[in-house]
Amino acid sequence: MHAGILHQLTDFAWNAKMWVLALPLLMAGCITPVDYGKIPHSEYIAPEQCNPLASETVDGDALPYFVVTSRLPNCLTENITLLHHRGEKLRYGRFATPQDDIAGKDDPIHSVPLSLVNETRWWADLASQMGAKEGRVLLYVHGYRETFFTTSRDTAQIARLTNFGGPVIQYSWPSQGQLLKYPVDETNMYWDERNFRKFLMRLARQDWTKEIILVSHSLGARLVLPSVEYVDQISTRTDSSVISNIILVSPDVDTQDFERDIAEELLSTQRVENGRRVTVYASAKDRALEVSSDLHGYPRLGYPRCFSPFEAAELEARDLPIRCYADHPEYAVTMSQSALTIVDTTAVSQGRTGHSNYLLSAPACQDFAAVVNGERSPSGRQSTYLDHVFRLPPIPKGEKPDHLAICRRKN
Repeated sequence: MHAGILHQLTDFAWNAKMWVLALPLLMAGCITPVDYGKIPHSEYIAPEQCNPLASETVDGDALPYFVVTSRLPNCLTENITLLHHRGEKLRYGRFATPQDDIAGKDDPIHSVPLSLVNETRWWADLASQMGAKEGRVLLYVHGYRETFFTTSRDTAQIARLTNFGGPVIQYSWPSQGQLLKYPVDETNMYWDERNFRKFLMRLARQDWTKEIILVSHSLGARLVLPSVEYVDQISTRTDSSVISNIILVSPDVDTQDFERDIAEELLSTQRVENGRRVTVYASAKDRALEVSSDLHGYPRLGYPRCFSPFEAAELEARDLPIRCYADHPEYAVTMSQSALTIVDTTAVSQGRTGHSNYLLSAPACQDFAAVVNGERSPSGRQSTYLDHVFRLPPIPKGEKPDHLAICRRKN
């Protein structure tokens, strides 16, 4: 067997085994509880650098990216870090591309250049940057099993990959960054919904905000979607159409819930006419969402499993792939602008879990970058029997794109 194929099979087998081992622990509750730690949380935030003044400025060239976080900061050392605990309030900051500091051959230390910023100063700096970039901003919300290092790395990669011209913000909620902490991550995500929706409301209501490109990954979609719905319902502006381009990557969301409630609220006729659209990236090789689907009992939006065996049999009889997707909202089907687009990345899946194709697979990376920059029908997609579903075709035999070089584009 070819070595590359064997390596891929080994990776998938390892990953499947890890999930099989993890699920009984999840189901039985045999998981170590979240440890408060040996230091009172109030001591972490007591130092001055955790409480910056409005007069204090930051070097925007050295720290180009913005961050809003509900994580508890650790300001006891010179280099501020963000912990996996809940903070007592939202904090604002600036950061740069993470670094790997090698403190020994087998002991890498991951660090993120980070400075907390006074809330008033942070909003003023954001307004200045957005004013110079036609009021456009990209807001990224991460998913399950993440640390501030990994989310900062992904945020910086998204900025490079898309060559986004405006400011880039990451919203960092207290994910535990551990495989067996999925229930904790779900709990913290729901706990943080009020914080995120208030921030999103404030961002959408600024006079200088003209367009919000909102990107979520995995579990982050469950934080984003109800928050957008909330902002839509109580906003005094013209139906919050500034939140125009919503991109859900591998969304860990109940498909039927999305169809019944969320799609109808987010994609009303008026909002779609004003430019609102939702793009979903899904894959039948997404092992993480496969487990989530089994765990929750019903299909995930980012994993096109057929729940009905009769629907699966009908597709098979028509010689079509047995994949079932969220329906396009009926009231928007006849509109000239598509409200919902689903992009199937199964054929170009990369990585052990197939859960992050938008940052690992060259075709998916290129499509994602195009969508972020406003393209509605990027080249390279193939149509399917459903008008709102497209697939990224397999890479032709003999072609070996450098996925990492394309997806980790350098400025």
